[in-house]
Amino acid sequence: MKIEVECYSGYKLNERPIKFRIGDSVLFVESIEDEWRGTDGTYFRVHADDGNNYILCYIEASDTWLLQSASR
Repeated sequence: MKIEVECYSGYKLNERPIKFRIGDSVLFVESIEDEWRGTDGTYFRVHADDGNNYILCYIEASDTWLLQSASR
């Protein structure tokens, strides 16, 4: 699912997510639990302020963010 993500940009653009929108809900990233590079993008497992964990994928080639999964 394609989502809107606001990021911290330090030494590179879209370095890490700080908040994201799912439908009408805006969720703030409380912590980044893991980060890894895949063949198609950079993945972030984050813990959000709603108490859930999410896996977000940033595809740099198309400047697109995807929600890969959500769990409690």
